[in-house]
Amino acid sequence: MARIAGIDLPRNKQVEIALTYIYGIGRSSSQKILHQSGVSLNKKTDELTDDEISRIRRIIDSDYKVEGDLRREVTMNIKRLMDLGCYRGLRHRKSLPVRGQRTHTNARTRKGPRRSVVGKKKK
Repeated sequence: MARIAGIDLPRNKQVEIALTYIYGIGRSSSQKILHQSGVSLNKKTDELTDDEISRIRRIIDSDYKVEGDLRREVTMNIKRLMDLGCYRGLRHRKSLPVRGQRTHTNARTRKGPRRSVVGKKKK
């Protein structure tokens, strides 16, 4: 089983898809990584040799910020905005949409389930 950046890649998937299980690597960056390492996109994860795994691991370690480091950086960026007290930071603090979406209706994902108001029924 291939283990890259602390993540066990799924066995019977194409390497291009399996690399996206690593936080911080999507389809386009996985294609770039495989192109640099010289591994076929259609190869299954179980078919990878130790040499190919080490080449992929080396490229990811040197060129990409993934998993814990990336999560930490994103968290610190959000914390910085909250500490500054800027508009985006206030929206994060109140757990409301940050990027200008409407909240009168919708925004249920961010706001959570509706809280029922007592005595709102019409007679």
